[in-house]
Amino acid sequence: MATDLFSQTVYRPLAARMRPSTLDGFYGQQHLIGPGKPLREAIESGALHSMILWGPPGVGKTTLARIIAASADAHFESISAVLCGVKEIRASIAKATEQRDLRGRKTILFVDEVHRFNKSQQDAFLPFVEDGTVVFVGATTENPSFELNNALLSRCRVYVLKSLDIEQVKTVIGQALGDSQSGLGERRLELDEEALELLANAADGDARRALNLLEIATDLASESGDQLVINREVLEQVLVGDSRRFDKGGDYFYDQISALHKSVRGSSPDAALYWLCRMLDGGCDPIYIARRLVRMASEDIGNADPRALELAMTAWDVQERLGSPEGELALAQAVVYLAVAAKSNAVYRAFKATMADVRSLPSYEVPMHLRNAATSLMKELDYGKDYRYAHDEEGGYAAGESYLPDELAGKLYYQPTDRGLEQKIAEKLAYLRSLDAKQKGAQ
Repeated sequence: MATDLFSQTVYRPLAARMRPSTLDGFYGQQHLIGPGKPLREAIESGALHSMILWGPPGVGKTTLARIIAASADAHFESISAVLCGVKEIRASIAKATEQRDLRGRKTILFVDEVHRFNKSQQDAFLPFVEDGTVVFVGATTENPSFELNNALLSRCRVYVLKSLDIEQVKTVIGQALGDSQSGLGERRLELDEEALELLANAADGDARRALNLLEIATDLASESGDQLVINREVLEQVLVGDSRRFDKGGDYFYDQISALHKSVRGSSPDAALYWLCRMLDGGCDPIYIARRLVRMASEDIGNADPRALELAMTAWDVQERLGSPEGELALAQAVVYLAVAAKSNAVYRAFKATMADVRSLPSYEVPMHLRNAATSLMKELDYGKDYRYAHDEEGGYAAGESYLPDELAGKLYYQPTDRGLEQKIAEKLAYLRSLDAKQKGAQ
């Protein structure tokens, strides 16, 4: 009886069963493996080279590595940086050495989630990539420029894989439904167009995700005659609590907050709202977004519309006090206001320029007339001497007075724009400077 149990077919997920074994069955990435593309020609000719496959989950990184190994009749070694350490690296290198020395066969060493290896672990591959013991193929969802050592990166060519589009995901689903050997063809499943569209959208460009959701939906499908029906109601059960792809610490996080910031800066309320909702839908902490809105209000709007900063701070306060959904609506209100507000980075530029001078120039003395004369000794030392109290001057302005260190007299950091309130500020500063010039001319 035990023998019968162990002889049964081991369960394999639908996504694993439907993994293509040739380029002809591989969907997506035509910019890399389309006819005449260098990577396709390299694969078909067996011209192996070390590479990094960079792209989101479920777009075929592992599958492509296996196809490359099969096309070149190379030994395939696979390790995951999530589960393995130096011990497993050494074991894989030993197998690759055996394949090379005893069988004259090349080895594809596929390292999944390679960005999770630290610097010393990544360095461990270098000598074996150098001497040809392995052809290194790393897969990562993170930007290799930031996550991989320069030494390893310089020995590999980086290929950027893209999310599958809706039609490609539909094709993958259709193949699984029609394949009687590896797929679900024998289950006689019916998936109407509305359900197919919903499933393809929920996959978010991830073929593995699409097949996993399809497999779960199959177990929940309702019977109708001799068929199993997957409709919208079934898929809504599967997708409860499901969220779009959003890595809180990786490229998607930084790309989307960058898109939000640039949409606000570019005065596009629609795009700004879209990226805000994408981040919220993906699970981004609303308080983080609130902090970034405050930054946008100061950096990109500044004194062109000081109300932007007030509204951003208010939205942050609402989010902290009330939470969702009231807080998220307040964030949306702030995002729209920031997007349509007059724009100026004059304060931001002035701050950076001033800070650069403070850090690079000597610590100049405070001019005597600006010093605090709190004691009689200080007054004897001329602290505060000749200081002109602005409120006692005509118009409340001490024309010709200088408040910078003597070495920086006349330096202008803040250059207001001609947009929003800053237009009025610029006019006032121009008027005050004309008074300064008149005072100097009279001296």
